[in-house]
Amino acid sequence: MLGTTVNIRVEYADELAAHRAIDAAFAAVASVHGAMSFHEADSDLARLHRTRCGVRVQLAEQTAEVLREALKLAALSNGVFDVSIATQLVAWGLLPQPAHVNRPAPDACWRDIHLDEEHGVRLERPLWIDLGGIAKGYAVDCAIEALRAHGIDSGCVNAGGDLRTLGGGPHRIVIDTGEAAASHHPVLELGEAAVATSHSRALPDHAAAPHVHGQARTAAGRRECATVVAERCIHADALTKLVLALGPASTDLLLHYDATAYWQDADGCWTTLGTSP
Repeated sequence: MLGTTVNIRVEYADELAAHRAIDAAFAAVASVHGAMSFHEADSDLARLHRTRCGVRVQLAEQTAEVLREALKLAALSNGVFDVSIATQLVAWGLLPQPAHVNRPAPDACWRDIHLDEEHGVRLERPLWIDLGGIAKGYAVDCAIEALRAHGIDSGCVNAGGDLRTLGGGPHRIVIDTGEAAASHHPVLELGEAAVATSHSRALPDHAAAPHVHGQARTAAGRRECATVVAERCIHADALTKLVLALGPASTDLLLHYDATAYWQDADGCWTTLGTSP
């Protein structure tokens, strides 16, 4: 789900109750996937992309919540984080070409997305939205809340490196830097927290890469890795993209969310940014 493998681990004496909790957590992730997938033909995003500009589309409450957080991050970063970068990802071949939808305006951006208090959204100009840079973290948060609701107080939800721990731990988290030939990997030891890791393998000519600088519409980072520790995974997930795009200039954004980043630059050097670990 969400373009990755989702793993859920719990510690609980009652095995049947533990499996019920895990099933509920997977269902929470599946709900986010169904509503916010760029690929699914009946997702909220697909319906929005098929709708004429200026026409209001009613979103699921969860989709509206994620989009609201994304627009807040866009405002705080002056558009460096921008969910309208789906157009660039399609052009690079990293997302499929949507069928039977409005063609995006070349200069459309997050400012053309208008979300109201009743979870309705309309587009000022045609654009394509990709929530892949934030929805996975949100799904992890939803899964954790499902575990809590079923009485679980120790465990972990991991969606392809975006994860959140439950209980005081200590939890040991290995950071995947994306280097297949690496002889060793850094490890974090923490209590109850959310952790997300993103790495960029952009070429010097800004060829296709999975993360996009929303202002420049170029690949974010060049052979860099960013791991962010925050209270919620939705923020940890999104902030990794800002660290890749901005490097040390992302410090104020990290401080705003009381988050810590571990940033490995293109030379392999590590820097700690944001709050004190």
